[in-house]
Amino acid sequence: MAESISVLLVDDHAMVRQGVKAFLVTQPDLSVVGEAGSGEEAIRLAAQLIPDVILMDLIMPNMDGVEATRRVKQVSPRSQIVVLTSYHEDEHIFPALKAGALSYILKDVSAEELASAVRKAAIGEAVLHPRVAARVIKELQGKREDMLNPFTELSERELEVLKLIADGMSNADMAAKLVLSEKTIKGHVSNILSKLHLADRTQAAVYAWREGVVRKE
Repeated sequence: MAESISVLLVDDHAMVRQGVKAFLVTQPDLSVVGEAGSGEEAIRLAAQLIPDVILMDLIMPNMDGVEATRRVKQVSPRSQIVVLTSYHEDEHIFPALKAGALSYILKDVSAEELASAVRKAAIGEAVLHPRVAARVIKELQGKREDMLNPFTELSERELEVLKLIADGMSNADMAAKLVLSEKTIKGHVSNILSKLHLADRTQAAVYAWREGVVRKE
């Protein structure tokens, strides 16, 4: 008989872990080798247990699932990470996949679908929830940028910084004008590029003019 697939459960809610575990232990080919209630614990257990598959929640206190995924892949590169979450917004999907998650499924999946995703992950096959897959395809086709509204995606401060980028200001100039540190400005610029899925400041400036964030006097 083939060796069972070892699974590590990561979720800050004990009830969720118990529910998932109760089902997985009924599967003869799956074995739950550990449970973690935080990102930090997930990293420690992943390094210790080197599980085949890790079921990772995204929203946890202190360290979220994205950062935990990134760090788990450093300590146990062979472990395949399946995100199991309630969130299907872009700001969760893309960072998680970029951090190294193989699959992204939502907590409304059936028990059988969950088991199937774990089995597939163990042999390196990805599973994406249909809603998530649709967003990934749009991203690859370059359509998502058109759907983004800078006025709802960005905070007031980020909009302010985007306008100054469009005016051609450097980080130092912006820091002086807004009475902030250059490090803070750098953080805002990084957030803007990430939220709007832009590669650099030049694209951000073009975007700001095109979307009417700044207007010719």
